[in-house]
Amino acid sequence: MRSLSTASAVIVLQIVISPVTTFQYPETTSGLTKTSPSLSDHLHPPPAFSGTTVMAFPYMEAVVGFMILMYIFETYLDLRQHAALKLPTLPKTLEGVISQEKFEKSRAYSIDKSNFHFISQFVTIAMDSAILLYGVLPWFWKKSGDFLEPMGLNAENEIYHTLVFLAGVMIWSQITDLPFSLYSTFVIEERHGFNKQTIWLYFRDMIKGMILAVIIGPPVVSAIILIVQKSGPYLAIYLWGFMFVLSLVMMTIYPVLIAPLFNKFTPLPDGELRTKIETLASSLNFPLKKLFVVDGSTRSSHSNAYMYGFFKNKRIVLYDTLIQQCKNVEEVVAVIAHELGHWKLNHTMYSFIAVQVLTFLQFGGYTLVKNSKDLFMSFGFDTQPVLIGLILFQHTIIPIQHLVSFGLNLVSRAFEFQADAFAKSLGYSKPLRDGLVKLQEENLSAMNTDPWYSAYHYSHPPLVERLAAIDEADKKAD
Repeated sequence: MRSLSTASAVIVLQIVISPVTTFQYPETTSGLTKTSPSLSDHLHPPPAFSGTTVMAFPYMEAVVGFMILMYIFETYLDLRQHAALKLPTLPKTLEGVISQEKFEKSRAYSIDKSNFHFISQFVTIAMDSAILLYGVLPWFWKKSGDFLEPMGLNAENEIYHTLVFLAGVMIWSQITDLPFSLYSTFVIEERHGFNKQTIWLYFRDMIKGMILAVIIGPPVVSAIILIVQKSGPYLAIYLWGFMFVLSLVMMTIYPVLIAPLFNKFTPLPDGELRTKIETLASSLNFPLKKLFVVDGSTRSSHSNAYMYGFFKNKRIVLYDTLIQQCKNVEEVVAVIAHELGHWKLNHTMYSFIAVQVLTFLQFGGYTLVKNSKDLFMSFGFDTQPVLIGLILFQHTIIPIQHLVSFGLNLVSRAFEFQADAFAKSLGYSKPLRDGLVKLQEENLSAMNTDPWYSAYHYSHPPLVERLAAIDEADKKAD
């Protein structure tokens, strides 16, 4: 469950980088007000228009009610997972595979993260509920409009108003999220040997991220507002087309221009590992153009590998921690074989298509409610600004978001099993198995998982299930 203030603050980066989680802006149908009541005027949820007697659907109360219900449900799952994490013994499948020392470290790390999660989620639901119930959003929207005139800007200009509002919310989000982020990084991750970054590097990355948001966000948000204001019955198509092009642009420039701002990418040196990866890629007709190592160890000892690129310009990136943690070259190549399996089996294309379909459906759904005065009034707004419509719509479809997320996790886990089977078909059964175990050990991932919790939250199957699938396939092959 993500904080409401955080969701509003990162809305620009979501629009730019991850359209599937973004809900688009409604059309403005009235001018912006200049009046700014005090926060005390919103200490209860009054109707937006005084004297209104028509009973409207209580959107805000429904949203808060569902948020609380989901918090209760997810807390129940968290408690089940917490109980699983406290089990003193390894699953039978992992006995003799994972050392007792690694199991104890993994158990302590997972319990620490679980305890912290309970606290952060409670604070999140409390803040989100208070923001909605006490009318903080309409109050802050009107205050941000008042801020324009002293700056010599037109308070009636919705783009200016929106950008000031976003700036304020981003600052608030950074302030409220900072203690949790610092504790997670410099207490929990530090305690268990994962954190490698200094406090200076941490804040430097944070400042870079904010600068990127300031550079990229305003033109994108402004363009979307103009599209919404000037589009007619084909609004959903225009917005989807804009976001489609924007997502392609961002997927192109992110690894080339943005990612290098945070990490150093160097070509993988010549040697056995590079030769075997290139040979594997060539055998699958994978158009590998560049092979990089990224200095993930400067920030964390967690490991990863990924690929990116369009058409005939594919690139593979290995974290230096992955190379260090795997026992031998074959294990690293097996991990890459798994990743190439996603490409060969068209998982990447299917995922991209799913993103586009979901994005279009979100736009289409929004057009059905974008002019609903009752929706805005329920949350305390007497105008219908574009950004506010986005935020309100995002929260009214929370039930659908959870269902979609659950469905996507089901598909993702199926893809992972298929990619494992693909790597096995290439002869990497044992090195893949050993590599998965090694990564589980080195990342201190949870060894015991509750089946309900993993089914709801996990995009990757637990290690026990993946090893069981590999072993079953080996038995059938024999």
